[in-house]
Amino acid sequence: MNENAIGIPVMPDVRPNDARFSSGPCKKYPGWEINHINTTHLGRSHRAKDAKQSIHSAIQRSHELLGLPADWKLGIVPGSDTGAFEMAMWSLLGAKPVDALVWDSFSGDWAKDLALLDLPELNVLQADYGDLPDLTQTNPDNDIVMVFNGTTSGVRVPHLDWIAADRSGLVLCDATSAAYAMPMDFDKLDVVTWSWQKVLGGEGAHGMLALSPRAVERLESFTPKRPLPKIFRLTKNQALNAGIFNGATINTPSMLAIADLHAALDWAEDLGGRKALWQRTQANFECLDKWVQQCPWIDWLAGDPTTRSPTAMCLQVIDPAFQQLDKDAKQAAIKQMVGWLDAEGAAFDIANYRDAPPGFRIWGGATVETRDLKALTHWLEWAFARFSKT
Repeated sequence: MNENAIGIPVMPDVRPNDARFSSGPCKKYPGWEINHINTTHLGRSHRAKDAKQSIHSAIQRSHELLGLPADWKLGIVPGSDTGAFEMAMWSLLGAKPVDALVWDSFSGDWAKDLALLDLPELNVLQADYGDLPDLTQTNPDNDIVMVFNGTTSGVRVPHLDWIAADRSGLVLCDATSAAYAMPMDFDKLDVVTWSWQKVLGGEGAHGMLALSPRAVERLESFTPKRPLPKIFRLTKNQALNAGIFNGATINTPSMLAIADLHAALDWAEDLGGRKALWQRTQANFECLDKWVQQCPWIDWLAGDPTTRSPTAMCLQVIDPAFQQLDKDAKQAAIKQMVGWLDAEGAAFDIANYRDAPPGFRIWGGATVETRDLKALTHWLEWAFARFSKT
């Protein structure tokens, strides 16, 4: 990299048009403007006929865009993806032993919470950041709790072939950084949760909860031996509370966020639907991967190429001098480089998750433009060259 007269690396002559590469909340879709939001239902009761229809329509459109099977139920619930997944665990689990798959911070949190649920048995299959546990060690007669894509580790499951089609247990899948970004085999899943602020670039605070017929059957036939707060209750009189899945939300949703979701769905549909979203995400991954393969000081955190996430793209610095630093010094170095990028308006919010190994985490979901990622790679090289001079 070129240097100026006093030995400081020269800044790149290209820069991202949009420097927002955060892994959550994520960048709004290209061209988003506040006037895209239909304000008709703002200030109205969410129980009003038209407002409720808007909520129901958001559910139906989300169901179709994701490609959920026709007999699956989908609802909007409180608490973002976290609330949706906790609701599923607390409401559904306890009838069978549970296999918990852990390979990032959030899957680790789910395992900790599972230990509180008085389960018949809890088996935690865990791997370090960058790896997957041995998925074949799961039992088809047990319930399985997993993330599809490790948002904080950049590791995803490459396929679901390891899940038995004739399983008797349920598979609960936190798919918040996978939904709309990559194909998912719903025949191998029973509960899927996600949030709007990831791949669609929507607003936070609301979660989506999708249930297969097998999950509904469990809800209606099994009553957990634990009290459930109102916002976790999915049944009434041992029957599914169908209103949740038809627009009658458990608590008051933000009609502004609902309207913004509709705008994001408009964009996705105009783009060509879920396959177009997958293609944009994959193009972003390929752009960053091409740079990583050519760059001597950086590498993917995920060692197995088939498990590398195309959305939460986690990178580690492999430069020998950097590797000699202790963890605190490495983290301080990443913070310094990220601070330089932020100050120059080249990249916002790309530091690793707080519990993950020191490195960069760059969002590659469909709302990010590939040309911006390409420009970012030049700035990453600038930041590392500047760090190396210190």
